[in-house]
Amino acid sequence: MKREIIQTNDGSTTIYLPEWNESYHSKHGAVQEAYHVFIKNGFSLFEGKPISVLEIGFGTGLNSFITYLEAKKHNQTIDYVGVEAYPVSKEEALQMNYSQEIDASNSTLFEQLHECPWEQKNRLSDNFSLTKRKQLFQEIRDEEAFDLIYFDAFGFRVQPELWSEELFAAMYKALKNKGVLVTYACRTSIKNAMLAAGFSVKKLPGAPGKREMLRAVKDI
Repeated sequence: MKREIIQTNDGSTTIYLPEWNESYHSKHGAVQEAYHVFIKNGFSLFEGKPISVLEIGFGTGLNSFITYLEAKKHNQTIDYVGVEAYPVSKEEALQMNYSQEIDASNSTLFEQLHECPWEQKNRLSDNFSLTKRKQLFQEIRDEEAFDLIYFDAFGFRVQPELWSEELFAAMYKALKNKGVLVTYACRTSIKNAMLAAGFSVKKLPGAPGKREMLRAVKDI
């Protein structure tokens, strides 16, 4: 599928798929959306604690990059797993301008995210390890392994099968008790699928350009 690199409204870049009229991040702002959804409303809930993170849709590496920066800021230990069925090429990823937009002093780290091997744990610093798994989301079988899930799959309009009760049931199993899942999406059908899978679900204000988002908690 053809992929184009475009600039979003906050100056940061993303990848656009013309065939689907879909982009990897919000056209209103890739970086600001990532910080709002995944850091402010997810990662910040665990400030100062060592945690394990599962990302559904590793994509351009933006979410793992900002998580690394936040972990470094708070001296926080992170075991990060990014799942991606169709990885972005290193050449495409390195055209993203996230280092310049966020923290140019860590440009080497952003390159490492895309150069380190798949299917093994890579220690990128004393407190951050990254495992990239090439895997369909429907194949995830982890149980009580993660504190936090970044659910960043393509939108319901183009891939509704990724927002099903069955997939959220797998996410529920993958989380530890009191674990949290955050996503940019807020369709009623998505909320209902989360509820059917066992989650407690809350609507929150969305990132700029989007009215609402969802946060789900596994509370046994």
